[in-house]
Amino acid sequence: MRHSYKVAVVGSGFAGLVTARELKREALLVTVFENANHVDSIWLFNSRVDTDLLGLDPNREIVHSSLYRSLRVNLPRQIMCFMDYSFMKKECGDPRTFPGHEEVLKFLEDFARDFRLMELIRFGHEVVRVELTDEARHKWVVESRTRETESRWESKEEVFEAVVICNGKHTEPKIVEFPGRDAWPGLQMHSHSYRTPEQFENKVFDHIQVQPICMVLIGNGSSANDILKEISPLASQVHQAIRGPGSQLKRLENHDNAWQHSMIECARKDGKVVFQDGSIVDPDVIIHCTGYKFHFPFLRSNGTVTVDDNRVGPLYKHVFPPSLAPWLSFVALPYKAVPYIVMELQGKWVAKVLSGKVKLPTQAEMADSVEELYRLMEKRQGFSISKAKSLFHCLFAYILDIRPPERWKEIMFFSMEKIKSYYGEKYRDAWDVDKWIQEVDCSN
Repeated sequence: MRHSYKVAVVGSGFAGLVTARELKREALLVTVFENANHVDSIWLFNSRVDTDLLGLDPNREIVHSSLYRSLRVNLPRQIMCFMDYSFMKKECGDPRTFPGHEEVLKFLEDFARDFRLMELIRFGHEVVRVELTDEARHKWVVESRTRETESRWESKEEVFEAVVICNGKHTEPKIVEFPGRDAWPGLQMHSHSYRTPEQFENKVFDHIQVQPICMVLIGNGSSANDILKEISPLASQVHQAIRGPGSQLKRLENHDNAWQHSMIECARKDGKVVFQDGSIVDPDVIIHCTGYKFHFPFLRSNGTVTVDDNRVGPLYKHVFPPSLAPWLSFVALPYKAVPYIVMELQGKWVAKVLSGKVKLPTQAEMADSVEELYRLMEKRQGFSISKAKSLFHCLFAYILDIRPPERWKEIMFFSMEKIKSYYGEKYRDAWDVDKWIQEVDCSN
């Protein structure tokens, strides 16, 4: 007879919900801890922002949502789903292939309702400590706290036999380092705290009203390009600093007042910003659109699991720490892989290992595999697309009783950069995704 372990899941986003479902399917006793009062607060718009706009103060009041009001997803809804649960267009919903954040939240709410996951979630419970207290019997203490009043919190400790960490990666901002950054007199913020372009209208800096403003955006990802597009009509100038061999001073297409530069060389106390291409501007605001860091302040592992250069490890196949497996695991860390399918596969794998249906290699074998992965990553200078694809397929080797997803989903994910480059900033509306899927299906 199998033992129904008590399993704690940290987070109720995409990863936490699908993992909870898989654990429940394996008859494990699941408790999901969610800091907010709603499933996946990342997709719930909140006009409030962190008290420290750069996110450097560890004692700041943190707002977990990173949504700007106009945000639309940057992947088609056809691959923002699970293998047995489609992200379909619904009556009275957002009909677009690349919907807004409200539609994503509805999808998650429907998923949680349809699989009866709401009853597993403890809303308003912030996890402040996860610690192994009995290695022999793999007993983990999960300490959570709930806000009783504005100034009073109540803490509670519970014991679980396994913990799955699914708290995401969109709360702890990653900030660019450059000489003079801390002494620069203008306003700096991370895109995590950007909400609407109107927040910069009639902005006052050092008691001087500035209208319109001059801005520097650091980064070339989806958030940087979205913010540039919606801020440029209100700004006098927008300057985008990017890395890479193709970065050079040039005016951006479709924008009369926006320029691309190489990365920032330094910022000066007189307010000037100098770029590596030699150009100099005098901006009012710098927005770091530079992504996020993995952050597990609640995890007490005595150094067994660390975050080094934004790499969590050592983890076997990016999920299990070899010395703590299978009683501690992580879901949804890889980012250069089809995210929603990988989350589901990892959740299935964790659930089947804990239920006893699937066995892990020995601790030594898992540790050797991690070292081999690190050697490959160093040789390839990063987590390459080919490695991401091998991760995608190796997960199926552990879960033999499921059918792989359609091949076009993988092709679509790894074609997105080319598609964005071909259609430009209007790719969300210009690209006929259904026609593309038909063509790819016919060619395979």
